[in-house]
Amino acid sequence: MGKKKAALPDWDGIVKALEKWRKAAQADEALEDNGALKDNGPTADSGDPSVTTVAERYRRDPWAVLASTILSLRTKDEVTLVRSEALLKKAPTAETLLALPVEEIEKLIYPVGFYRTKAQNLKKIAAIIMENHQGQVPADMDLLLAMPGVGRKTANLVLTEAFDMDGICVDIHVHRITNRLGVLRTGNRSVQSKTPEETEMILREILPKKYWKRINMLLVLYGQRICRPISPFCSRCVMPEHCGRVGVERNR
Repeated sequence: MGKKKAALPDWDGIVKALEKWRKAAQADEALEDNGALKDNGPTADSGDPSVTTVAERYRRDPWAVLASTILSLRTKDEVTLVRSEALLKKAPTAETLLALPVEEIEKLIYPVGFYRTKAQNLKKIAAIIMENHQGQVPADMDLLLAMPGVGRKTANLVLTEAFDMDGICVDIHVHRITNRLGVLRTGNRSVQSKTPEETEMILREILPKKYWKRINMLLVLYGQRICRPISPFCSRCVMPEHCGRVGVERNR
């Protein structure tokens, strides 16, 4: 007998469960904040990743989104948010950042992870934007990937958050949780991906496009609070019927 075909993932059910959980989590936070949402919009603790928060505050400005995404790599959301605002107050455009010494950029973004390297990359990126793109962040994957320090995660975030283009941003949370759920597949076979880039390419084939932009925000927050890397809170899982618990050795 041939191998049994893997069941098709119920993406509608998965996303619905995550949306419901996220809404409840944000409602709980609002109650903790004396029953009122903060006047200045969402914070890093409000359930929206820091780059999305920056995008909303700066009206989807491509430079703001690109700069904050660079800062967000290997950095906690709350630090990214504060340092992004400090940087963008001083350098709201690529042109203004290009005029700053690298040392001043370092001071503005400290203590983000690898702040010295990021300061140098931001300076180089600003120069490329001014010299090759008429001062505008390009809405093109290949052109973004050609910039120092910009990988597929960063490029996808810029395209989706700043330009409202289709893209799937795969970070460690999206990579881990989709593998743990057991939803990745090629053809009729369930597979485990080895890198976030491989996960992205698989998801582009199997994830309905209507969920491309949303999946990152949902799984990042869920991965931070429930589906942790080690000993996830399976007892609190909102989608147990959809999860294969692949690779889970201990849980709470």
